[in-house]
Amino acid sequence: MQAEYNNYNLFLKFIETYLPKGFKDIDRNDPLILQLETMTEVNNQFFYIADVIEMKVHFTSKRSSLMIGISPEDLTFYHFMEATHPGDIQRLNLGRAKVVKMAQDLFIAEKGHSVLCTNIRMRVPSGECSDFLIQCYLFYTTIPYKTVFFLKIHTNIDWHKKIKHGYHYYTGDDLSYLRYPDDEMLMKGNIFSDREFEIIRLIELGLSSEEIAKNLFISVNTVNTHRRNMLEKSGKASMSDLIYYLKERGVL
Repeated sequence: MQAEYNNYNLFLKFIETYLPKGFKDIDRNDPLILQLETMTEVNNQFFYIADVIEMKVHFTSKRSSLMIGISPEDLTFYHFMEATHPGDIQRLNLGRAKVVKMAQDLFIAEKGHSVLCTNIRMRVPSGECSDFLIQCYLFYTTIPYKTVFFLKIHTNIDWHKKIKHGYHYYTGDDLSYLRYPDDEMLMKGNIFSDREFEIIRLIELGLSSEEIAKNLFISVNTVNTHRRNMLEKSGKASMSDLIYYLKERGVL
């Protein structure tokens, strides 16, 4: 049944069906909602939809209780700050700022949609942390009033263990990112090896090549080779430009 729910047509049907009423007063026993709840159970997901301009959640699926311990009736933006792993709080804050900027751009343009995807570690009801893929779909509308709505899908991806130091990251308008994730999708945006990412973090902390070599038990020549390769991969002129770029994306 997993394959049946790999595309997100039900989410798009949800938007089409409940947009005219602003996603308010949705009957949880409606057949479409029951289908969505079945799909998200199979996919180990939950979702909510919010008005980004008003910063207000309008509807949350039932599985928020099982996945992060917050009932759908109580969920607010604050709960994600509370549930996020301390090591990912900075990335979460940068991501939230990015979403707000994307929404403002759509609102000013009075048209269009945007997608943001990344992975974040979040606390689950057991008290442990799991890796979640966060897929955000923002779209401008004048129905039932002028605003930008925000569909946010949270998928447990503990089965994917390849990302150690880097992160999946995408922003743009490619709707192909609105699907159930696979290994290929989750590795996109993560162009650096684990070793390279270790070196980036140490450079960010202000360590010289000599200090990094000592810290990682490798030669200075190896460190400098990694630095050159990272600049070539990213197309940046300097490590400071690369670090600024990664911070802006919420990767550092």
